[in-house]
Amino acid sequence: MAGKNDQRPASEQEDLSQLLQIRRDKLKELQDSGNDPFQITRFVVDEDSAHIKEHFSELEGKEVSIAGRLMSKRGMGKVSFCDLQDKSGRIQLYARKDEMDEAEYNRFKKYDIGDIVGVHGVVFRTQRGEMSVRVVTVALLSKSLLPLPEKFHGLTSTELRYRQRYVDLIVNPEVKRNFIIRSQFIKFMRSYLDDMGYIEVETPVLNTIAGGAAARPFITHHNTLDIDMYMRIATELPLKRLIVGGMDRVYEIGRIFRNEGMDPKHNPEFTTIELYQAYADFHDMMDIAEGVLSGAAQKILGTYQVEWQGEKIDLTPGWRRLTMVDAVREYAGVDFAAISDDAEAVAAAGAIGVELADAAEKTWGNALYACFDQKVEAQLIQPTFITMYPVEVSPLSKRSPKDPRLTERFELFVCHSELANAFSELNDPIDQRQRFQKQVEQRERGDDETEMMDDDFITALEYGLPPTGGMGMGIDRCVMLLTGSDSIREVILFPTMKPLD
Repeated sequence: MAGKNDQRPASEQEDLSQLLQIRRDKLKELQDSGNDPFQITRFVVDEDSAHIKEHFSELEGKEVSIAGRLMSKRGMGKVSFCDLQDKSGRIQLYARKDEMDEAEYNRFKKYDIGDIVGVHGVVFRTQRGEMSVRVVTVALLSKSLLPLPEKFHGLTSTELRYRQRYVDLIVNPEVKRNFIIRSQFIKFMRSYLDDMGYIEVETPVLNTIAGGAAARPFITHHNTLDIDMYMRIATELPLKRLIVGGMDRVYEIGRIFRNEGMDPKHNPEFTTIELYQAYADFHDMMDIAEGVLSGAAQKILGTYQVEWQGEKIDLTPGWRRLTMVDAVREYAGVDFAAISDDAEAVAAAGAIGVELADAAEKTWGNALYACFDQKVEAQLIQPTFITMYPVEVSPLSKRSPKDPRLTERFELFVCHSELANAFSELNDPIDQRQRFQKQVEQRERGDDETEMMDDDFITALEYGLPPTGGMGMGIDRCVMLLTGSDSIREVILFPTMKPLD
């Protein structure tokens, strides 16, 4: 906590240095007397604070063993009160000198806030009515050599909270809720898909080609093979190879790495689930996305109503499904269904202040997507599936039989944030090669976020990919929604941070 990056006033740093020395002196005294806490290897715990309080009437008068961190101390004469914090919450410890071994009690009086102790005691209620544990024996299991930050005005710096998540979890225990919900959400999702007959699989993190998404990859080097490799930017192409191989329903939950910017919705490494189902299409994927998110909200939170980014969100099943053409007509006032000419489409976009990206071709599809991206997305608050994306921005999605300019693709938006992306997967190897080639041409023009040519994937398609529905869903953003978190760093235990040195 203290060091060359410490920004505290000099007087405060001096006080802290004295505290550090005092704690080390206490540790040496314990070690010299044969009570080295770091020599203890095990302590049997049979209860926790929350369970004791929830089942107090059953446990009152019974002996329990609990362990945790001391968070406060009061008294310390012949009677001592402490708050012990464990995995489930806090409970008061009540210790009397005449009820304990005298030497043990005297050592206990010298323990510091932050020390980790193991306690054998009896559950009881104090005269003031507080549910407590009357200490019979107490052992110091680990000595805290640094004072907790509340000693110096608390851990309120958001950046420091992310850098030192271990301290954040100690002094801001409510933070743990987000990560419990995250774990519960992943567990629910696994159960949901397993019950549908899906198989969970694992695919490589290191690849010779970065494919499956439009993103800039991280590059590393394999020493033995003496080749550069890419950390995966998606799990899509390996998973579809498995569908070719006859594994009809597969999913993977895993880390994805994209060498891109950081903001409240983006972290360079993040977690997704991708799933693929043979003989299904993007409509089936919509049903799964809605079922997973609404079902998780009901099971984990007990309600379909959540608040996120200042908005009240209703996750009750029956979410809106809207084509991109209809969305642009409704929210931006341009009817692309009545436009067939590329130049007219680009002009219509320009008329409402929409400019196409420099690398984009001046086509009907790119104009449609630019209008949606710049004028519509920010207005989507309640859960909405936007469907039928232009082929130019969907290199892995099957064309619509009704309009070859469009693909059977959707993205799920909640509170102007994309949570899921899904296709009726392109299974025509000839069309796929042509689309890859267009991506390669864009890359050659300087767009380093476009797809690379993956010849082996084309080979897999040539063996035959059945009609397939596929979806990727961002775990982190879904957890942001369920926890009401405005920053992705609030739902990633160890977010990427710039080094201090």
